[in-house]
Amino acid sequence: MVNIVPISEQDLIHIQSIAQRTWPDTFGEILSAEQIQYMLNWMYSPKTLKQQVNDGYLFFMAEENGEKLGFTGIEVNLEPRKTKIHKIYILPTAQGKGIGKLLIKKVKEIALANNQISLLLNVNKYNQSAISFYEYLGFVKIKEEVIDIGKGYKMDDYVFELKL
Repeated sequence: MVNIVPISEQDLIHIQSIAQRTWPDTFGEILSAEQIQYMLNWMYSPKTLKQQVNDGYLFFMAEENGEKLGFTGIEVNLEPRKTKIHKIYILPTAQGKGIGKLLIKKVKEIALANNQISLLLNVNKYNQSAISFYEYLGFVKIKEEVIDIGKGYKMDDYVFELKL
């Protein structure tokens, strides 16, 4: 049985590990290996993850029999009464087992407990499997964003919203 549990600062290393094992598979046909490495170093460094915890991000891990299978990182009230899903990744070997749905369910519970009206997330415009997954769950594309992340790299995303 998969359990969704809160992550302490000491467990952040597991987030980093899952991201490093997931991103090449997720983005390998979309982004260059150099951009993937740049973004992993930027977004998943121990310093960045600790700062996010200090800034109030909440992290949850999907575990089964002690094995770490996926995670999400969220920020409640990023916009008034809207919760932002900043990170949600599942190991390629664990995809298709309903773990993503369980993580989203947990995010919904947290958002509703905090009187939020919707969930927001960004998804790469070319990540069709993720787009299909979010649309299946009821998320709707509300806008497009191109974000300059430095070193000549950009994130070319759709922003999706799920009304609660």
